[in-house]
Amino acid sequence: MANNGIVPAVGGDKQQQHQPHAVCVPFPAQGHVTPMVKLAKILHCKGFHITFVNTEYNHRRLIRTRGPSAVAGLPSFRFATIPDGLPESDADATQDPASLCDSTMRTCAPHLKRLLDVLDAPDSGVPPVTCVVADNVMSFSLDAAKEAGVPCALFWTASACGFMGYRHFQFLMDEGLAPLRDEQQLTNGYLDTPVGWARGMSKHMRLRDFPSFIYTMQRGDVLLDFMKREVERADAADAVILNTFDELEPAALDAMRAILPPVYTIGPLSLVLERLAVAAPDAGAALGTIRASLWKEDLTCVRWLDDRPARSVVYVNYGCITTMTNEEMVEFAWGLAGSGYDFLWIIRPDLVKGETAVLPPEFVEATNGRCLMASWCEQEAVLRHEAVGVFLTHAGWNSTTESLSAGVPMLCWPFFAEQQTNCRYACTEDEWGVGMEVAGDVRREALVARIREAMAGEKGKEMRRRAEEWKEAAVRATQPGGRALTNLDDMIRDVLLLPSKSS
Repeated sequence: MANNGIVPAVGGDKQQQHQPHAVCVPFPAQGHVTPMVKLAKILHCKGFHITFVNTEYNHRRLIRTRGPSAVAGLPSFRFATIPDGLPESDADATQDPASLCDSTMRTCAPHLKRLLDVLDAPDSGVPPVTCVVADNVMSFSLDAAKEAGVPCALFWTASACGFMGYRHFQFLMDEGLAPLRDEQQLTNGYLDTPVGWARGMSKHMRLRDFPSFIYTMQRGDVLLDFMKREVERADAADAVILNTFDELEPAALDAMRAILPPVYTIGPLSLVLERLAVAAPDAGAALGTIRASLWKEDLTCVRWLDDRPARSVVYVNYGCITTMTNEEMVEFAWGLAGSGYDFLWIIRPDLVKGETAVLPPEFVEATNGRCLMASWCEQEAVLRHEAVGVFLTHAGWNSTTESLSAGVPMLCWPFFAEQQTNCRYACTEDEWGVGMEVAGDVRREALVARIREAMAGEKGKEMRRRAEEWKEAAVRATQPGGRALTNLDDMIRDVLLLPSKSS
C-alpha cells in the first residue's frame, strides 16, 4: 500500500470535483494532533473534503491502540501518512521532541510534496487539493503548498502569549539575557529577572515565564533555533489560525496582528465543533468515530466521578509529554494523599523517565477508596463533570483551554515549552486569575497546602469565580454571531477558498 512513503486511505465514493479539499498536517505529537483533528472536523462540517496526514509512526500507534478502524476515516475524511525521518520504532511513547523537530524540518518537505501530487492525480478518487492547513511548527508545508499552487494557513496550536514569547527569543538574546552563562543562573534567582517590557505580553513577565527553550547555555540549541525559526516563518503564511478567543489574550493578539498575515481566532475549538455538530447531527455522529488519542482512554473515569459529590475531586493529568522522576511522583502522591480529597490521577505508561513508575504500598493503603489511577482518559468529559473541583495540570494549551471552557480552576506545574508562559497568565490576578503555581521542586507539604486552598480557601473561591467568567466568555465567542464562528467563516472565504490551480 506504500507509495514513496505515502499511504493514502482507501474506500469511499468518488467525490464531487468542485468540493474544496484541505490537507491537514499536524506536528506528530499528541498535544498537536488533538487540536488539528478538531480543526479538520470543523472544516469537514463546513463542506471540506479532508486528508489528514499522520506520520507513519503515529499511524502504527493508532492502529495498535484502536485497531484498523481508527484510520479508516470516512468517504470525505481520509488519512494519509508520511515518514518522520527518524529510525523506525514501534514504541508506544512520545518521541524525543528535539529529535522530532529537527527531523521533520529536514526530511518531511519532499514527502508532503509527493503526497499532494498523489492526491491531485486524475485517478486519486478525491477532489483536487485546494488548500493546506499545517501546524505552525511544520512550516515546510508552506513550500509544498506554494509548489502545488494552493494557499497555506498555519495553525498555531499553543497560546497567543506563547507565540509572542517565542517571538521575543531574539530580543532576549540581543539584550544579553539569554543564552544563560552557566548552570548557576538556573538556581540563583537570575530567572526571576523582570521582563515587563515585552511587546504584547503581561507586565508581570519574568525571564522564567518565557518558553523554556530560552533557558539554554548554547546559542545553537536545537529547540531554541527550531522554535525561533518556525515562529518567524509564520510571516510567510496566507493566514495564522489560533485556538483561542479575543477576550482571553487581547494584547498578545494585537501584537501578532501587527506583524503577521491575517490572524483568525476560532476557539475554543471544542465548543465550535460542538456547535457545528448540533447543527448537523448526522455529520457530527459520523465524525465522532474519528478519534485523535494515541492512548486508549479508560472509560471508568467518568463512572467513578459519578459517585462523588460536586467539586470534591482533584483531577491530575500532566499531559502527553511531561516526564518526572520517580521521586517527584512519590512527592505528588503523598501530597494528594495528605490533602484529604478524593483524586483522579492519570499516569501515562511513559510518565516516569527512564523507569517504571513505582508508588509505595503505604500510599495505596492510605488512599484506598478515595482515588482512581488510570493511564489515560476522556479529559474534556472529566473536566466538565461536576465532581471535579480543581485541575492539577502541566498548563499545556489544550488542557488550559479545556479547563477554562469547563470553568475549572487550575494548579499549574509547567514542564517545558510555553507551559511556563501559560502558567504565568493563569496564576496572575490581573491576567486570567484562575490558578496557583506548584513549585518546580515539588514538596508534599506545599502541595497539600495548595490543594486545600484551591479546593476550599478564599483564593480557591476567587479562582473558581474567575474560571466561571472565562467559561461564559468562551461560550459567547462560540455562539451564533460570536467572534469565533464569524472568524471561521471569514477565514474559509478569504483564505482557504482563494482561487487556486484547480479553479
